[in-house]
Amino acid sequence: MRASRKILSALIAAAVLAPAGFVLAQATPPPQQSAPAMAGDPVTSAASHLAIYDYGTGQMLYCRRCNEPMAPSSMSKLMTLLVVADQIRAGKVTLDTQLPVSENAWRNGASSDGSHMFLELNSRVRVEDLLRGAAVVSANDACIALAEGIAGSEAAFVDLMNARARELGLASAQFRNATGLPDPDHVISAADLARLSAVIIRDYPELYRHYSERSLTYNGKTQGNRNPLLGLPGADGVKTGHTSVAGYGMIGSSIINGQRRIVVLNGLATNAARTDEAKRLMNTAFYDFSITPLFAKDAVVGEAEVWLGGRKTVPLVASQAIAIGAHRAVRAGMKATVVYNGPLAAPIKKGDVVARLVVEGPGVRQEYPLVAGARVGRANPFARAGFGLTQLFGG
Repeated sequence: MRASRKILSALIAAAVLAPAGFVLAQATPPPQQSAPAMAGDPVTSAASHLAIYDYGTGQMLYCRRCNEPMAPSSMSKLMTLLVVADQIRAGKVTLDTQLPVSENAWRNGASSDGSHMFLELNSRVRVEDLLRGAAVVSANDACIALAEGIAGSEAAFVDLMNARARELGLASAQFRNATGLPDPDHVISAADLARLSAVIIRDYPELYRHYSERSLTYNGKTQGNRNPLLGLPGADGVKTGHTSVAGYGMIGSSIINGQRRIVVLNGLATNAARTDEAKRLMNTAFYDFSITPLFAKDAVVGEAEVWLGGRKTVPLVASQAIAIGAHRAVRAGMKATVVYNGPLAAPIKKGDVVARLVVEGPGVRQEYPLVAGARVGRANPFARAGFGLTQLFGG
């Protein structure tokens, strides 16, 4: 079976769902490509790792080394708190459960130079207070107390963290502690941190709300949330991080006009640089990137030729709503291409994935499955015989 290449029919060329600036064509399968890499980078930033993620569509709008495992510092506490939230939902602990503060938690908290919430040695603290301490002021003592109190040891709790990462498909994630303190094997990518944030926002709004709290008062001490975006329009989370190894980083999330963006940045030299970059990049996420609807779910995107079928073509249907996010600087150069190995061999079942829509442009590539919109049976024997004679004699 040979592959064909030709312009799509007028059905696609005139598709009213295709916005101006997008060219739609049909092509043979191109070589497989990896995640987007920004050629002619439209975003300037001092961050070594950067991801801009659209929550509504799940698209990575921008990626700078965003798939590389990196030292996440306290940003990995999102997984710590996700596991705790899972345990609460499973009924294994409650918000009112009181957990002990061990010497290990105390030494990595109030008696250390790291972030902490002034937990007292051998005291017992409510799970909700520990959650707030970890979310609002990045308290290491709170994270260790949660880990030890829930799993028996920090090491056993880390096993739960890694298992949850695998369950979520966070392929870059490898955790070695509950705090994010430096360990060469404690890593996760910026892209996976964005996806992890989205899980918490979607599945645990009762946990996520703590990330927007501006301060925490515990044991007579009041500390502020270090997130520099809080107080700006639409900003409601999520987490900063800093170690000498990772530099200054953060995950920020905001909603503007009903759209949520998540920005992950890391590797900045100073706290001031993190503040400036976080504010500027969140503006970039909303005002320089846009989401353009292409096709509604179940819309006919094109058609594919059929080999020895009861009909010559089969409609290609979007199995999901298709929208593409892109920077305004590259949007005009984007095109959408229907790709399949054709002609398709009959029989074909309705709903079979038989093609894909590839949307690409400078630094952007997204693929979406297309399914057969109708059942196509095999041609009858006389039709198949006639086709064979045509091929044989070139008629």
